[in-house]
Amino acid sequence: MSFLIYPKEEITSNGGKGGDRRQRRRSFRHRDNSGHEKKEAPNNRAEKSRGQMYERPKWTPPKISSEPLPSPECPVCGKTIRDIAAAIAEKETGKAMHFDCIIARIKQEENLEKDDFVSYIGGGRFGVVHLNSSGDSKKITIKKILEWENKDDRAEWRSVVSDHYSVT
Repeated sequence: MSFLIYPKEEITSNGGKGGDRRQRRRSFRHRDNSGHEKKEAPNNRAEKSRGQMYERPKWTPPKISSEPLPSPECPVCGKTIRDIAAAIAEKETGKAMHFDCIIARIKQEENLEKDDFVSYIGGGRFGVVHLNSSGDSKKITIKKILEWENKDDRAEWRSVVSDHYSVT
């Protein structure tokens, strides 16, 4: 078996430019009307591709509501609701209630078994949830879903709260 050995000059490519196969750009020489050569700046291409500068309208921040958040009384316990954002509308009247007062009311109305608890599951709904822990695995099952707030009939105090937090 024979091997061909090439001289070193034939193996290297790109004229000793590191072999990275990049296309190297040379600056062009142009002649002006008088016949003299002038050299074009390499950054001239970047300057031509820039967009036009135009005056943008100044951003003005939205106006925050100056009225304070409502602080109604809870119809169940009679205490003032300090965190109105965490309040839930009462089922019958639509008045704001403490979150904990609603959970306490559901616990009284529902017959909870061992390992059952009441949980908020989102969208104005609560659920009676059962935790089944057998061995190393724990399994959660929603036994009953309770529709508390109707999405179509929003309480009046909700719009005041949402306008206060969402100004954009």
